[in-house]
Amino acid sequence: MEHPIPLQQAMHHLKNMDDDHYLYMIHRKKPIPLIEIAKEKAFVHYEHQDAEETWHILIAKNPHINLQELLDV
Repeated sequence: MEHPIPLQQAMHHLKNMDDDHYLYMIHRKKPIPLIEIAKEKAFVHYEHQDAEETWHILIAKNPHINLQELLDV
């Protein structure tokens, strides 16, 4: 998807997210604006760049979710 559609969709999901869910995004580059917004709104996040240089981003509202544990790459 072209900019700004991924950010718009992610923001929609974050806005409607409850404590039992998380957002998992796969992106070709690190989505710095999304990560900054998540930080500002006190969401927890985890980013990982795999061997193919693809970014895996997980964001949750619940600070007790271990996002790194959920990522299996």
